[in-house]
Order: sequence, then structure tokens, then C-alpha cells
Amino acid sequence: MNLRDLEYFVAVAELGHFGRAAERCFCTQPTLSGQLRRLEEELGAPLFERSPQRVALTPFGEKALQPAREALEAAGRVGDLAKTMRDPLAGEFVLAAIPTIGPYLWPSVLRPLAAALPAMRFLLREEQTRVLLESLRSGSVDAGILAFPLETTGLETVDLWEEPFLIAAPAGHPVTKSTPADLNALNGAELLLLEEGHCLRDQALEVCALAGALEREGFRATSLESLREMVRFGIGITLLPESAARPEEGLALIPFRDPPKRRVGLAWRRGHAREAAIDKVAKALLTSRG
Repeated sequence: MNLRDLEYFVAVAELGHFGRAAERCFCTQPTLSGQLRRLEEELGAPLFERSPQRVALTPFGEKALQPAREALEAAGRVGDLAKTMRDPLAGEFVLAAIPTIGPYLWPSVLRPLAAALPAMRFLLREEQTRVLLESLRSGSVDAGILAFPLETTGLETVDLWEEPFLIAAPAGHPVTKSTPADLNALNGAELLLLEEGHCLRDQALEVCALAGALEREGFRATSLESLREMVRFGIGITLLPESAARPEEGLALIPFRDPPKRRVGLAWRRGHAREAAIDKVAKALLTSRG
């Protein structure tokens, strides 16, 4: 048994799919499947129940999952310590963000990061919330920018800023007649939302529940850019975080009088040996917001 075996096991357990787990682990599906078969033979018990419809943990797999995560976290801490002994403010630093934050933040944050940590080489990634949380715990990501609240066992967090939501509607849509809008302007409306896996979808659903709005059935976008284009071409309305709400022809952006907001923060593994660098990263992120 080695750490790579445990990484494969945790990835399949969390994603419930061998193909997606292979993509996350940067290997082929046959390699991942074969290695997990060998791990099961070594352990003398199956970790997964396999069927054409789904992949599920066996009772033994359920009990083995947490120790496997803990082993990966411990290995990550050893790696952090080695980096710190060389130079805690130099070397590679993997900074990730969820897809509804990253594309809108990266252009403004690169210069402040370089100024704060000139000897550090930043690797920027985008991962959906569940995957990013696991990447933080396993040590493959040093720090992550997420939208809270979240379950953050084993992680340290710091709030960075709050970001208001706006209504995005086709030009001339009835909701554009009153600006700023009250939340009840969405009462009875059907909103276009992101697909499962995006925490922004969950936050938008919470706003829908408060406003008496509904999700438009049969439509789930893969990105905020897809949502924007669908709205711009008259298919419906949605909610956009302020950072993604740039003006475009055919698109109306309506602020709320008392806007719902999402809380953006930075997370890292508890006990991370590069906390001095993480503190500088957090300050640079705040600088990027002006």
C-alpha cells in the first residue's frame, strides 16, 4: 500500500466515478482501476461495490475512508515541513479558487501576489467546492478561495470580503423597471441556475427560497459565462455575483436595495507549515480588491 493507492481510493469514494477520479488524479482509468483492485487484494477485502449504474463504498470501504484521508493529510504536512525548511516564502505555492470566483479574481491578484512574495511561484487552479476542500486536506493545494459557510473540519479559514448579488436580466425585461430592486421583485420568477456541484447554485437557491422564486426546469448551466449568455439572448433571468456582473449589450444588471451576499474567504489545512506565506497571500488578495 502506498499514498498513491490511498489517493485513488479517496478520489473514487468522493466522486463516485472511476473516470472522474482518474481525471482528478491525472492518470488513466485502467491504471486507477487496476491499482485499486491490487489494493483490495492486498487488504483482503473489497472497498467498493461496482455495478454499471453506480460505484458505492462497501461497509469496509466506509470505515477505511477516514484513516485514508488522515494518512494523506499527514503526508501533506511532511511535504509542507520540507518546503518550509528550505524557505517558507519561496518555491511553489498552489492557490486554487472555485470556478465562480477564480476567473474574475486572477487578473487582479497576480501583481499583488508577486509584490508580496517575489520568490514564490504561484500555480493557480480552479476546482469545484467539494474537490477543492479535499485538495486542501490532502495537501495538493496550499490555500483555497471559497464561498462560505462550508463544513471545514481540519481547515483554518479567514474571511476576505462579502460580495453582493445582482439580478441579471435581458434588456427590457419587466424586472428591470425598478432599480434598485427589492427581493420580492423575484417573487414567482423562474431563475436560470448552475448545475449541481457549484456552491453558487446552493446560494442562489437560498435566495430563491427567500424571494419566492423558482428554478427554471430543464436548464442548468455549466458556468457563469453560459448563464450570462443565456440571459443576454433573452432565455431568462439569473443572479450574478458582483465580480461577474460586467455590463454588456442586451444585458441589464439590477442591484438589490438590500442585497443578498456571499462571503468569500481563504482556507488552508490546519497546521500548514507555510502559514507565514498564507498570511501574505490573504493580505495580497485583500489588496487586489482595492
